[in-house]
Amino acid sequence: MKSSKLQQIGVPIAAILVFLLAWEALVWVNGWPNYKMASPSDLPPAFWRYRELFLVGAWQTLWRTVAGLLIAVIAGTGLGMVMGFSRLMRDALYPLLVGFNAVPKATLVPVIALIFIGQHDFNTVLMAFLISFFPIAVSVGIGLSTLEPEYRDILRSLGASRVTIFRKIALPKTLPEFFGALKVSVTLAFIGTNLVEIVSPHGRGLGALFLSGQTNSDYPLMFAVLIALAFLGIVLYYAVVALEKIFAGWAERPTS
Repeated sequence: MKSSKLQQIGVPIAAILVFLLAWEALVWVNGWPNYKMASPSDLPPAFWRYRELFLVGAWQTLWRTVAGLLIAVIAGTGLGMVMGFSRLMRDALYPLLVGFNAVPKATLVPVIALIFIGQHDFNTVLMAFLISFFPIAVSVGIGLSTLEPEYRDILRSLGASRVTIFRKIALPKTLPEFFGALKVSVTLAFIGTNLVEIVSPHGRGLGALFLSGQTNSDYPLMFAVLIALAFLGIVLYYAVVALEKIFAGWAERPTS
């Protein structure tokens, strides 16, 4: 048990270190200057120099991303339940969802910015929501629509209400698919947040800091922002993993 936990912590850390060493070696072998390709050793000075901007920008990006993701969970779960319990609504809504999801979200940024002029926080949260709710809605809808009718019939014959059937069968069955989709939505939400932060003229957060580095040709700063975004994504991803172990740990199968 103890060795298993050490492996869960040690293997990812080792993989990250190997990645950083390979990155450093690639830059060194090719002799690339930091204005062409920054190396990992160029990043600590950039983090230290702009440490206050990183702290403020990371918080701004994180809370907007989490807010958009929470709204996506609520809306996506609700819409998924509607599609899962009603074949008519599933046939009506699914093509609309697929069509909307096929639209490149970068094209929506100027439209949203024009409609909600000056509402940067709202625009950023809205984009994080729009880009992340699709996987959640689809996973919940599919999970509920594939519910075995035998279980429902047995509980109904025993006098169980719809609420009881949902709580005892539908909800537990849907949780693994829900958390799988939520892991995908976490990374998508960060993409939505940074699209607005970079494109918007009133952008703030890590996306705006990246744009500042690009404008000033500060490549170490740009790569430092990318690493900071990756770190936030990893933290949020493992937060979802922790919630999954709490609420759907029973679905995890042991591996040899």
